[in-house]
Amino acid sequence: MAYKFLRSMTRVAACAALLASAAPPVLAQTATDQQIFPRGLAGSYLAGRAATYDGDFSAIAEYYTKALARDPSNVALMENVVFAQLALGNLQRAAPVAKQMWDQGSVSQIANIAMVGSLAQDGDFQSILDRDPETQMIADLADGLLAGWAALAVGDVTRAMSVFTEMAKEERLSFFADFHRALALASVGDYQSAEALFAKDNARLARATRRAALAYVEVLSQLDRNQDALEFMEKGFGVRLDPGLITIADRLKGGETLPFAIAATPLDGVAEVFYTIGIGLGRDANPDYALMYTRMATSLRPAHVDAALLSAELLDTLGRFDLAVAAYRAVPKDHPEFFAAELGRAEAMRRADNIETAAEVLSNLAKTYPEDPAVFAELGDVMSQRDDYAAAAEAYDAALALTEEDARGRWRLLYLRGISHERLKQWDQAESDFRAALALNPNQPQVLNYLGYSLVEKQIKLDEALSMIERAVAVEPESGYIVDSLGWVLYRLGRYEEAVGHMETAAALMPVDPVVNDHLGDVYWAVGREREAEFQWRRALSFVDPEDANSEADPERIRRKLDVGLDLVLEEEGAAPLQVANDG
Repeated sequence: MAYKFLRSMTRVAACAALLASAAPPVLAQTATDQQIFPRGLAGSYLAGRAATYDGDFSAIAEYYTKALARDPSNVALMENVVFAQLALGNLQRAAPVAKQMWDQGSVSQIANIAMVGSLAQDGDFQSILDRDPETQMIADLADGLLAGWAALAVGDVTRAMSVFTEMAKEERLSFFADFHRALALASVGDYQSAEALFAKDNARLARATRRAALAYVEVLSQLDRNQDALEFMEKGFGVRLDPGLITIADRLKGGETLPFAIAATPLDGVAEVFYTIGIGLGRDANPDYALMYTRMATSLRPAHVDAALLSAELLDTLGRFDLAVAAYRAVPKDHPEFFAAELGRAEAMRRADNIETAAEVLSNLAKTYPEDPAVFAELGDVMSQRDDYAAAAEAYDAALALTEEDARGRWRLLYLRGISHERLKQWDQAESDFRAALALNPNQPQVLNYLGYSLVEKQIKLDEALSMIERAVAVEPESGYIVDSLGWVLYRLGRYEEAVGHMETAAALMPVDPVVNDHLGDVYWAVGREREAEFQWRRALSFVDPEDANSEADPERIRRKLDVGLDLVLEEEGAAPLQVANDG
């Protein structure tokens, strides 16, 4: 039975549920406007609040620290400072404030996270075990796993394994307890017991994540079972491996015994606890909350590249592209995951509109890894964003040449190459790509909509276009673009009254889109609602971005419609006049 590994836990929902009840509120809500501040505090506090809404962790830390200097016992301000410093990866700056909160008896999950990290970093694992269960705990899952690794750190292996074993008796904790018990067993050299845990239940633990899979591979190698490790990798990752996996496979093939490095020490284990929770929270919690855990993992173990990559992804999600780029750049060039980090860095720069640098990064990667389709797919995206559709099509050509015919993501490459050909006015090639994409993914709404809308604009195969767009709307009824396409094809077919409702729905879904408002104006004009049409055209004109060269909303054409009406504009353009369908 084939299977694929994930970067995220397969039981994400379970992990999120374990932590949700203990999760702190969103940072912006921690300190309330109803609090009374001493004179001079309001300015820094309000600036911190503004930075919070912008997600600017550096500014949050700066302004709340200034406010804290004037009101040093304010718990809300301290919690904000600790949170922001952890999000920045500055444990050394977060810990003193968290310690102050502990000293004054404040109850704060955020402070408890920082203090546990600080104690582990200082090697004071006994204090982790001795924490006050009423005020200094994090959450059931975290505290149980931390207790196991802390017991191991103080030399009590029996207690450590007992902690993990007891946790595993509770169904909601068992998966994570078994995973960390396997890591702990391997860390003390009991590879046979670790292998048994990883392998049981059809290798449930080993198949849970990419990192778990690699831990199992390292354990097998320690047991002189390199061939089994290679077969496990091939079964899980497939024949085409990414550069990081190729490095590992080559070492195994060369007869090298891989060291057990996933969690070689108790401190590594504590870092792994924070990473485990961060990856589990990544989908269901606020990204900045998950970030606090992943940053703690890298604070305790700077070489934890998976945690660095996840931190970068979370920062990208939060729109903190500068911090994401910095996190990606922390991965050393000689690390097997450098390739993945560079891909991520290019994507973050692309999303930040730093197109030229992103293109440079990807061009360099393409030279180093000419056999990897992901590089060329990303390069195609960057070139498209740069409006260099010829270069984009060339990049997608390369990606497709390196992608298996039945690969899951092949339809996307065909779709994107089709867009490039369409923008280059190479319609035959574009249509061929769109139809090939649909052959692989018949109900993909974006492809159905793009091909259908293009056919509408060319005023060819309108009945087929209508069918395609109706299928797309059935899949994504809340997509304004797709609903607009449905209204527009009905308009093109002369079914004006039917078009009105769909166009109004599209305008409600996308009220400030110039194209949708322009289309609604045309539809209103076609049914004799001329004043409403003029109103929509004026709205469309107000929303046109003069810097968007690719916008379909032509401001000069809209102005002309306002001056003389749609009928005369169509006549001037040599287009067919408005005519109701079946209006003999």
